[in-house]
Amino acid sequence: MKFEEIIVNYLGLIFQLLAIIVITSGIVKAFTIFVKDALLKKDSKEAIEESRLEIGHSFSLGLAILIGSSILKTTVAPSWNDIGQLAAIIGIRTLLNYFLRKDIKGGDEK
Repeated sequence: MKFEEIIVNYLGLIFQLLAIIVITSGIVKAFTIFVKDALLKKDSKEAIEESRLEIGHSFSLGLAILIGSSILKTTVAPSWNDIGQLAAIIGIRTLLNYFLRKDIKGGDEK
C-alpha cells in the first residue's frame, strides 16, 4: 500500500469518526432540548419541533462530512466499481441531505 493510500485511509476514518461525533452530539442535544422543554413548557408540540430542528442540523452536517470522506477515499487509485459506489453513496446522501434541509427550512418558517 502506498503512503498516499495510507494517509487517505486514516483521514477517511478520522472524518467518519468526526461525523459520528457530530451526529451523536446532535442526538444528545436534541434529547436534552426535548426533555427540558417538555418538562418546563406546556406545549409538547413545540418541544418536539425544536428538538427535530436540532437533530436535523446535526444529521445534515454529519452527512456532508461523510460525503467528503467518501470522496477523499475514492481519490486514490479508484476503479470503475469504486466510482460507481461513490456516485450511489453521494446520490443517496445528497437526497437525504436535501430532504433534511427542506424539513429544517419548513420548521424554521413556523
